[in-house]
Amino acid sequence: MARWFRRREVWWPTWPTALLLVAIGAALLVGAATLGPAWMAPHAPALGPDGAGARTLVVEGWLTEAELDQALATARGGRYERILTTGGPIGAWAGVRHWTTFAARAADYLATHAATGDPPVFAVPAPQSTKDRTFLSAAMVGDWARRTGTALPAVDLYSAGVHARRTRMLYRMALGPGVEVGVLAARPQEYDAGHWWRSSAGAKTVIGEALSLAWTVCCFWPPAPDSGAEPRSPPKAPG
Repeated sequence: MARWFRRREVWWPTWPTALLLVAIGAALLVGAATLGPAWMAPHAPALGPDGAGARTLVVEGWLTEAELDQALATARGGRYERILTTGGPIGAWAGVRHWTTFAARAADYLATHAATGDPPVFAVPAPQSTKDRTFLSAAMVGDWARRTGTALPAVDLYSAGVHARRTRMLYRMALGPGVEVGVLAARPQEYDAGHWWRSSAGAKTVIGEALSLAWTVCCFWPPAPDSGAEPRSPPKAPG
């Protein structure tokens, strides 16, 4: 038996210690469930170079109509000079009408519902990609600014709920340190943000976005500026 097994002394928590550890874990879990979604959906607009806010509002084109309505109301409440809509190709599903990209879809919706005095809307489409589409959309915003000669010292992003923090992180990577990136999060319509665990839509959205945020923090490698390369994940270890 000595050839196959070896006796070792193992420290094991007592029952009071085990209960304390369980209580601490439960408290951390409840805190994360309660405060986590609010942390992932920040309301932090850019100050701008003069302290009066950004002049450009970037709206993610895949937002729902209700969320686009919120974005339009936000545009009217600021001093924005332009709205940029982003997003790649739309699949050939029934009901998409003549739109070929989410950027065009959102631009059409915002322009159709705009009132006199609202900022002009420009579609900034992204090419087809199977990964890191938010980063690619951010890179297209930078390309649009250079192509049109538009200064972007600061931008505000309009994203959907818990997707907002990750969106801001990726835009900061893509636009570089010379652009201040603020973010505004639309209120979710499909679930109660304060009790997201009570619905499958809320659980799927919050948990999925939390995992995506963690992956972006630990594993996302942006390409070098102006390299023309798509963003990638770290290389796998050999073997």
